[in-house]
Amino acid sequence: MKPRLIKLGIWWSEGRPRPSSPAGTPGSPPVSIKIGRHGALVTALSMALAISSLGGQIVDRVVTSVNGHVVLQSDWEQELDFEAFSNARDSDSFTSADRNAALDRLIDQELLREQVRPSQPAPAELVAARVAELRKLHPECATDDGWRATLQRYGLTQKSLEKRVGDQIQLMKLVEDHLQPSIQIDQRAVETYYHDQLLPDMKRAGSPAAPLTEVFDRIKDLLAERKMNELLSVWLASLRSGSHILTPESSAGERTP
Repeated sequence: MKPRLIKLGIWWSEGRPRPSSPAGTPGSPPVSIKIGRHGALVTALSMALAISSLGGQIVDRVVTSVNGHVVLQSDWEQELDFEAFSNARDSDSFTSADRNAALDRLIDQELLREQVRPSQPAPAELVAARVAELRKLHPECATDDGWRATLQRYGLTQKSLEKRVGDQIQLMKLVEDHLQPSIQIDQRAVETYYHDQLLPDMKRAGSPAAPLTEVFDRIKDLLAERKMNELLSVWLASLRSGSHILTPESSAGERTP
């Protein structure tokens, strides 16, 4: 199966988000946060790492810790900026649920990096192709000046964008390599989907029925993507349940917005 660029917490199927569990924030993976004796240490780290500007305003702080690896407020904001850019969306339009879902994705990424450390950078041609796709989402980026201005508006540079895209491609390829051997889609599963799902959908839409031979490979890829989503969701839930995910703002065991 050809690897697809996704964000952790946003799944393969059709490139659109879907909830991984009815529990927790809609659209985000299930959360298992352990608050224990390490909380005081993380709070101290948060205070020690806070960076003050004129007037003593805190502009950076620890927002969570994943098995001892801290995630800063700036990391969270950069993730939001990148997501806003990737969806041609105004950063200020994010709700508290959107922001928490983005933090969940940062946590997922860190948990997976602990399991599958990349050894090779993402292929330059894949990075360039993805960046070109993102550029097309912004009509004002038709010119180089417009492109640079748009990147600046989202707090990005060409280099930082390419690095983030490359990191995504790299991590998701490793995840696919890890899960792919567990995915087997047989002919019967394809035929079942074709007769029970695709043909009725085409009939309702008033479209002529496509022969099974014509759509077989696409159905197989779709079913493989769905299975990949399920396996990734289960894997992440397992990693979370065995991890120390600490949040200094919370003393009740749940993250606050």
